[in-house]
Amino acid sequence: MTDFLLIGTQLSALPYPEIDPVFFRIGPLAFRWYGLMYLLGLGSAYWLIKVRSASKRIPLSPQQLSDLIVFAAFGVFVGGRLGYILFYNLSFYLEHPFKIFAVWEGGMSFHGGLIGTCVAIWLFCIKRGFPIWPMADLAAGATPIGLGFGRLGNFINGELFGRATDVDWCMVFPQGGPDCRHPSQLYEAGLEGLLLFIILTYISRQRTPPGTVFWSFICGYGLARFFVEFFRQPDSHLGFIFQWVTMGQILCLPMIVGGLFMIVRGYRTTSPATYL
Repeated sequence: MTDFLLIGTQLSALPYPEIDPVFFRIGPLAFRWYGLMYLLGLGSAYWLIKVRSASKRIPLSPQQLSDLIVFAAFGVFVGGRLGYILFYNLSFYLEHPFKIFAVWEGGMSFHGGLIGTCVAIWLFCIKRGFPIWPMADLAAGATPIGLGFGRLGNFINGELFGRATDVDWCMVFPQGGPDCRHPSQLYEAGLEGLLLFIILTYISRQRTPPGTVFWSFICGYGLARFFVEFFRQPDSHLGFIFQWVTMGQILCLPMIVGGLFMIVRGYRTTSPATYL
């Protein structure tokens, strides 16, 4: 394959690597990269929470840690699906209610998944008798790993691509027509995944008010996603909500404001003696 691919009047400096979404088949069973990314994210979260819970002296047994991951995964899937239905395509699902269960057709919302995970972790803490904020900090510190893997899965699937552009690193995605586009999935993997993980890791190593890592994640993700939305193609059935603003940016604004408010509030109202 040549280094440059001419499509119409667009010049793609980086050919899109068309990777088969299915990496392994056994008869009628097909194992997809996207599903593998979820498993890698959950596995990495399990290991990281296990290590950090010990360093923070939070007594999590292997069974309790497994339960936490199961609760969180359930919250991600249920919340993500319901969030997509409510935030992005409610009218369609009101007309076709049985499509709500057609998860194999796609349709997940990060913001819905975040709400679902928060509810799941709260229920876990109530059921197991753990303090909520330290547990939220542990979960939030591991979340960027799953986000990074998830965005790589989006890239392999050729979905959630960026807007048309003429930058040197643009790509022509099979589902995106002839235009050369921003590989916005990789931007998100780098910002919401790697960069946010590094920032939260640094914060988690400091003595901070309980909940600081969690609210830093909320604010940090909001900032990263708000920025990337300038390069990401809006959902075709929504487009721009008004002028240049997308639904993703609208959902990120309360995350940024609320996260900053709670971080400042934590430092102002919490005694340093109770810092973790």
